[in-house]
Amino acid sequence: MTTTECLKLESVTAGYGKVPVISGIDLHLDTRDTIAVVGANGAGKTTLLRTIMGEIPSSQGTVTFDGQPLTDLPTYRRCKMGIGYVPEGRQLFPEMSVRENLELGAAREAGAERTRRIDETLQIFPKLKPLIKGRCGLLSGGEQQMVAIARALMGKPRLLLLDEPSTGLAPKIISELYATLAGLLESGLTIMVVEQNARAALRFANRALVFEQGRIAAAGTSKELLADPRMVEAYMGMAGAHLGAA
Repeated sequence: MTTTECLKLESVTAGYGKVPVISGIDLHLDTRDTIAVVGANGAGKTTLLRTIMGEIPSSQGTVTFDGQPLTDLPTYRRCKMGIGYVPEGRQLFPEMSVRENLELGAAREAGAERTRRIDETLQIFPKLKPLIKGRCGLLSGGEQQMVAIARALMGKPRLLLLDEPSTGLAPKIISELYATLAGLLESGLTIMVVEQNARAALRFANRALVFEQGRIAAAGTSKELLADPRMVEAYMGMAGAHLGAA
């Protein structure tokens, strides 16, 4: 099967003000590829996603999506190009209904198209169907995460970025969530996930990056990293201090 490059970062440095948080980041993702980004608290994982989305400007390097440079493009333009983003903490509107939150993901589309896309997302997350008129603030954590992902899918992305999707969820719900994400790959979607739950992320993704102090400390296939005793001890063992969110 022929693969095409979806996302490419070359020597990217970014941070807040003049203080770099990530430095010299090189990575690429092909269409239908999956990559997990793991690392200790404050390693720069969330900053990486926010830089790709344009929420944080890069001071050096280039970010390219589908062969097009993203430099200086605002976040909404990157979304229109086909990048979906599920931020840490879900960031839903708790007083609004599930339907209203989903509609925000395709706010620029006509009503009939929004309805069609809602129907599609409910096929992906059938558990949301009986909850569609309910307030998001009354949902469980797992249900809220489904809404957050469904809202991102409403924009018909080709690349989906997820920041700590398993936070606060029970193991069974985490397994169901990642099984659903795996099913989305069949549509041609490319997925990058930042996770504090390193084991779940590595079981899902084909490849992985380990971030330390804003740099890529290790990279390889998920199988290779899962088989590395040092990786297991540092990020998946009892050393829980390494499992915080970035």
